[in-house]
Amino acid sequence: MRAQTVRSGRATLATRADYLRELMDDPDCDPDRLRRTLERFTLVNRLIAAWGTVYRERVRPALAAAPGPARLLDIGCGGGDVLRRLVARARADGFDVSGMGIDPDDRSLAVARAANPVRGVEYRLTDSTRLADSGERFDVVVSSHVMHHLTPADLRTVLEDSGRLATRLALHSDIARSRLAYAAYAVGITPLAPGSFLRTDGLRSIRRSWTPAELAELVPDGWRVERPAPFRLIAVRDLTT
Repeated sequence: MRAQTVRSGRATLATRADYLRELMDDPDCDPDRLRRTLERFTLVNRLIAAWGTVYRERVRPALAAAPGPARLLDIGCGGGDVLRRLVARARADGFDVSGMGIDPDDRSLAVARAANPVRGVEYRLTDSTRLADSGERFDVVVSSHVMHHLTPADLRTVLEDSGRLATRLALHSDIARSRLAYAAYAVGITPLAPGSFLRTDGLRSIRRSWTPAELAELVPDGWRVERPAPFRLIAVRDLTT
């Protein structure tokens, strides 16, 4: 069945297509297309990722519970747009907050560092396990569109790491796999896709993503899976409750 699906080019969404690989994950991929993809995520995330809702309902209350200056960590930050947006939004709300973005791919961090800077935001070439082992701690830990890249074992490691890193809130946001999400993205991304990997990789991302029921069976004790918006899911561990 898998071979038939790959040869025919037809997308099946009944099961997670964990065998697919995104073009941007290839270390030899076209660097200009990769840069454009990462840069355009700023708009894509604003349009589809529901971070405004997640900030209001989850991140802002966690920051409000912090007794002093707060730290925010973005795991697998890519081009850094989500981290910059969250820190800027928190500052506008009067919070004293700094942010760190980590990513194991220096190509992504090069794009993040070239973007318009936000005061107090830094980027580091590392992963969640090494950072947790180093003793770093943050009030809020997030990720965006990371979970679908991971195997079940790697996903559990990242969730356990973020549980060690976070003192108040750990939250991982991603796509909820569905046929409707696939169809809507295939049409909606067309104007932004030329010269980038956005269309091919976005559709592969949806096929690699988890359904809420699948994710709920994988998260460790103390975590919940929620639906903040259509086509979205979040894995949450709230340490303030």
